[in-house]
Amino acid sequence: MSGGIYHFINADFFLIIMPPYIPFHLAAVYISGVFEILGALGLLFARSRRPAGIGLFILTIAVSPANIYMWMNPDLFPDISELFLAVRLLIQVLLLACIWWSTLPAVTSIDTALESD
Repeated sequence: MSGGIYHFINADFFLIIMPPYIPFHLAAVYISGVFEILGALGLLFARSRRPAGIGLFILTIAVSPANIYMWMNPDLFPDISELFLAVRLLIQVLLLACIWWSTLPAVTSIDTALESD
């Protein structure tokens, strides 16, 4: 959720990593931030976990062009190491796996406690 909030606190960072071919950069930054926050909140409850996870999975794929753009143009981001840019792509794949795992149905005591609220 903090990543989604960061879209609003430091939108400039997200604007500079957007590939030039994507339109409406600022709107895309804010919209992706909103969906990231909503998705994170949705993961907290069993009833909304699967749709939230699917939404986050799609969102993660949708923002991948920014990560790929950074990796392919490291000269535009001299303050970020090329190794970090490559590792970031690997982390994105792991993130997709974690998001998918989080959507698997499982009933735990925390689910029951949260749903009773």
